[in-house]
Amino acid sequence: MFDTVAVGRVDSWHMIAQQALYLAIVTAVLTQMFFVPDEPPLEGLSPVKRYYYRYRIAILSFFLGTLLNLYTLFFFKSSSLLVSFSFLLVMIALLLLNEFGPFRRLGLAFKFALLSLCGLSFCATVVPVIFGEVGVAIFLASMAVGCLPMLVLAAWISRRTPERFPAARNQILVPFGLMLIVFLGAYLLRVIPPVPLSIPFIGVYHSVERKQDGYQLSHERPAWAFWRNGDQQFRAQPGDRMYVFFRVFSPASFADEVSMRWFHRESHGWALQDTIPIKIVGGRAQGFRGYGFKSKYQPGAWKVQIETTDEREIGRVYFDVEPAPASPRSFTVDIH
Repeated sequence: MFDTVAVGRVDSWHMIAQQALYLAIVTAVLTQMFFVPDEPPLEGLSPVKRYYYRYRIAILSFFLGTLLNLYTLFFFKSSSLLVSFSFLLVMIALLLLNEFGPFRRLGLAFKFALLSLCGLSFCATVVPVIFGEVGVAIFLASMAVGCLPMLVLAAWISRRTPERFPAARNQILVPFGLMLIVFLGAYLLRVIPPVPLSIPFIGVYHSVERKQDGYQLSHERPAWAFWRNGDQQFRAQPGDRMYVFFRVFSPASFADEVSMRWFHRESHGWALQDTIPIKIVGGRAQGFRGYGFKSKYQPGAWKVQIETTDEREIGRVYFDVEPAPASPRSFTVDIH
């Protein structure tokens, strides 16, 4: 809960440097544990070495836990929970296992698997920030970059101690390969959230007007429904337009496109009614502001999804449209 508030922007170079440092520390400790798996006699060792051997498992648990926490939060903020629930459930389970599980008794292969997960997550968040876009090619490039550290480490072990390479293959390369397969499979199934994009706000309104002080959003939401964003119970008088306004966070170097997809609930399920492409530019602290509207629509249940160009969902909003007779009304106006 603390990190939800305290964690900075995904494109912060301070955050990126911190993650890289933590990954380097975990890699160094696990490599040392690969060569010296058992704690040696502490007598005769320097105070620093005694401290290290006594607490190296706690050091691993701390740094891995911090990294897993960061990536769980990044992924949680970057997609609809309904879409990425299974992927987030795995991340949270590994986070809890690291914090409360029998971490000391779990083998070195499991610890390298956690490092592989963190390394691939790091590349999946940083490479799109560098290139300023998301998509299949960018994701594959991030996975290729994520392969390099483990391959270099295995090659170094093979060159330094060839007799230890079979152990390195089983304890380093196999766990990494499994994590890579999980990432590629999750991307194919579209359950990996599209970091670094996220939607901190999306709502339904009767009108959206751009003014000097921001966007004016008009709605009839009752005061007691404080958790709703605008008119999720949309009372449509003749001639009304349905507006969906959203803010999408993207890094400063970002310049890409998202799609606003409108669905209407029919007897056979959700039917796509319209797709609106919207160009986005990153850098704003509160996110890029955009909206779309429909003039022709039917009563009933609706949803609008904001998706990337490779059809990975960033956020959604549900609302119901009910016809209402023409009558005077007063709107509440929010500024965004």
